[in-house]
Amino acid sequence: MPHSLPVTLTRHVDNIHLTYDTFGSQEDAPLVLIMGLGAQRILWEDAFCKMLANQGFWVIRFDNRDVGESAFVEEQFTPSLVHLAASGFLGAKISIPYTLSDMADDVISLMTWLNLPKAHIVGASMGGMIGQILAIEHPDRVLSLTSIMSSVGSKNLHKPEKNVLLKLLKPMPKARDKSIANMVEFWRTLHGHFYTFDFIRTQKLVTQIYERGVNPQGVLRQFAAILAAKERTNDLKNVSLPALVIHGKNDPMLPVSNGYATANAIYGSRLCIYEGMGHTLPIELWSTIIAEITQLALNIRASNER
Repeated sequence: MPHSLPVTLTRHVDNIHLTYDTFGSQEDAPLVLIMGLGAQRILWEDAFCKMLANQGFWVIRFDNRDVGESAFVEEQFTPSLVHLAASGFLGAKISIPYTLSDMADDVISLMTWLNLPKAHIVGASMGGMIGQILAIEHPDRVLSLTSIMSSVGSKNLHKPEKNVLLKLLKPMPKARDKSIANMVEFWRTLHGHFYTFDFIRTQKLVTQIYERGVNPQGVLRQFAAILAAKERTNDLKNVSLPALVIHGKNDPMLPVSNGYATANAIYGSRLCIYEGMGHTLPIELWSTIIAEITQLALNIRASNER
């Protein structure tokens, strides 16, 4: 059974309260799941986490700062949509309340609290960016890196499709039912048309997300951290950790060129491109993706035993 314990992490001048769940045995290899922009930890669905645990991992998922049941950094400056648009489209510099490196430090603090010297890191979208920073800035704490539907932050790569970006930044309706409907439609857009979109399952998950608490201002603060982050290509070239890069060929948020660029930057990484996959994890691909993550860990184990 998963359990959730609130953890208060004190780092520099911040008091960051993170909430997490674990699946599996604490005796197994630790694996930390990092979710993306504005995304709660439950988007690493229970069944997915249990499948990972069944492969011999102690799975830890958590809400990033400014998301779900973790701390909202409300006392910090929040950039406006105008500021974010100017940064994203014109390259204007903006003030940011925190960086992706700060969010990576949150992961290290959580690992330290859990007495984990090292862990396998699996990140999706912004979570993949945070995972890349962990591999760059804290390589001694990372057993392996799996970067899913993410990016190295290059301004020269393909950007999100316009309709996706507009839906992402559209103000959330105040009415509960309208808000949930908009969130479901956004996930339908990210999911694409190749794999079956399970409306009932998605609506149930989105309703749970809404009732746990959404934080539109936190999404803006996280988005600002993404836009302000420097490109990681050159730093990733110095990473010598085992790495796996997974991307959807039909990703409307971070087009597939971002996956190729990530894999090209990390020497020796394995690249898996899935036809029809958008910017979600289709349930039809769970077994395949988990098999790839497991094989990466097994390769490390075999190498260490030689």
